[in-house]
Amino acid sequence: MFPDTVLPVPASLMTLLAAFSPLFTVPSFRVFCGLACGFLAQSGKRTVCGMLTGAGLSRLWPHDRAHYFFSRARWNPDDLGVCAARLVIALLVPDGEAVEVLIDDTLFRRRGKRVWAASWFHDGSVAGPAKTGYGNNWVVLAVRAAPQRAGSPCAGPATAARPRSCP
Repeated sequence: MFPDTVLPVPASLMTLLAAFSPLFTVPSFRVFCGLACGFLAQSGKRTVCGMLTGAGLSRLWPHDRAHYFFSRARWNPDDLGVCAARLVIALLVPDGEAVEVLIDDTLFRRRGKRVWAASWFHDGSVAGPAKTGYGNNWVVLAVRAAPQRAGSPCAGPATAARPRSCP
């Protein structure tokens, strides 16, 4: 790590990100904060390198640090999703109101010999009579909330998982 590198995380965002700190080691949480900041600031594609650019860290951190975070660092995406859902509920759902959970599946289109778990799936968003597509199928869970200041309800994805194939 570069101890002298100051992360560009605003205090208000750091307050929200602090809820996720128990899910990571100290170095991993530092990378998570930098990537989260870059994810929110990046106006283009939200790739790993794009998140580093958005956070202003592309020339300060080696980009393999971010790739290591996603491929080998000790953290669990399911725990992160549960923590995100709890944070959304705590901040946006008034006490005593029911929590509405939305579930949907989406097809992440990918081709190639080395694409893990790719197959043909139903895809209702495809134009034309054949409603199938090739790629990875993901089930997304979102929490729906109606913030008091907003006029209409909104939903934020909390977690996603690739369903197991049926025998």
